[in-house]
Amino acid sequence: MAVGQKIKAAKILVVDDEPQITEIIEAFLTNAGHEVFVFNDGRQGLAQAQHIRPDIILLDIMMPNTDGYSICNALKNDPSTSDIPVVFLTGKDRSDDQGRSFQAGGDMFIKKPFSCERLLEIVNIILLSTGRH
Repeated sequence: MAVGQKIKAAKILVVDDEPQITEIIEAFLTNAGHEVFVFNDGRQGLAQAQHIRPDIILLDIMMPNTDGYSICNALKNDPSTSDIPVVFLTGKDRSDDQGRSFQAGGDMFIKKPFSCERLLEIVNIILLSTGRH
């Protein structure tokens, strides 16, 4: 990111089944000036993505009832959400999971645990690189 380059507030959708994680992410990104929408259910997050039209989606891979790969595939196959960048957040660390993330249409793969500062840095880079700032 260029020195002095300011990121405008973005709409960020966070979909993760662990409320303690989403609360931390929501507080940190809101404090950084972003508008954050949190869903702890994958299907609900998918449905809301079509209404909210976020600038970026932070998506857990392992969730009950559905997984992040399926959600990402559905997002990328829907013309109204296909251009929204998806960042996978996961506790999994196998290289085939990372490959599956990209095959599903994900733009980035972040291993849990991660620092909120690093997450914000990645969000800002993606927002700048996609022109969604």
